[in-house]
Amino acid sequence: MTVKFEDENEVLAVVRASMGRRILGLVSLGFLGVLLIYVAFANPPSIGWQFFLILVGGASLWCTQVMRKSTSSWVELTPKELRDGDGTVIARIEDIQTMDRGFFAFKPSNGFLLKTNVVQSRVWRPGLWWRMGRRIGIGGMTPGSQTKYMSEILSALINMRDPHH
Repeated sequence: MTVKFEDENEVLAVVRASMGRRILGLVSLGFLGVLLIYVAFANPPSIGWQFFLILVGGASLWCTQVMRKSTSSWVELTPKELRDGDGTVIARIEDIQTMDRGFFAFKPSNGFLLKTNVVQSRVWRPGLWWRMGRRIGIGGMTPGSQTKYMSEILSALINMRDPHH
């Protein structure tokens, strides 16, 4: 059974970061970075440990900025592709082999895992999605209701493409 969509760019589902989780995650990670750097200067341990604390604190602040930027975007599902709000194609529907929403799957919180038949570049949008080779994780700081809805629509698209799948 093949279903034709009038508009191949029609957005079927959207996943956005939850504001509460986003604030909690950003404040926690930022506070960790500031605290580590404060400890490194306020009560300096040996030079090696001081360097380590400053390095990890700086990395934490950098991750806070990357997460802030990535969670301000969203993930869209169209009949042809899964894409980021900035237009980055995460995966084409025709390339998706399997989807795992199971309890023990190595997936983001409140999300799902996809496996494609195409190896792609590594991308990490903390709190929203990641891609490593053939595996893609959608979720993190996202509400479970949105990712569940998206995974259901995606499952239907995969089944329409390959009914014996």
